[in-house]
Amino acid sequence: MHLRQAAPLEPFEPPPRPSFPELFEQHSAYVWHTLRRLGALDRELEDLTHDVFLHVFRHLDDYDTSRPLKPWLFGFAFRVASEHRRKQRARLEVSADGVEATDARPDAVEQLVQRERLDLARAALETLEIQRRAVFILHELDGCPIPEVAESLGIPLATAYSRLRLAREDFSKAAQRLRARQR
Repeated sequence: MHLRQAAPLEPFEPPPRPSFPELFEQHSAYVWHTLRRLGALDRELEDLTHDVFLHVFRHLDDYDTSRPLKPWLFGFAFRVASEHRRKQRARLEVSADGVEATDARPDAVEQLVQRERLDLARAALETLEIQRRAVFILHELDGCPIPEVAESLGIPLATAYSRLRLAREDFSKAAQRLRARQR
């Protein structure tokens, strides 16, 4: 029996580190939507997005380019949103975010149905405890594998799986409750 010798493997070369302007340009919308999913009010999103990118700028040299970028960015967004929530608890504000402007675009009925579904999902998402919500968003909405979720949030793998399971249950129950109220 004759064994062929395999060709030597090329050494793995991680992609180059993105420049900060490229990073901001390509991922600011993702960070903005992530903060919104984590419960930030519309009027706070621009400032909080900038806060996230200030932290990213300070730690850009720490980024391991062999790892996916979005979970790394999510970790910053999660910490900024959590800190902001802690500060907000001490302050009471009346929110005008629930007021919607009239939409004159065609196909208004379909837009209304879509908006109601989005509002229901957003409301169900907001009922989740923030630690569970973070795992749910990263895995279910952003499509990150659970090991990456655990690493980016700095939690044990088993905890990430547990939080995901509980978040799915909580989300489903909240959505059912909200649908029942709408009827």
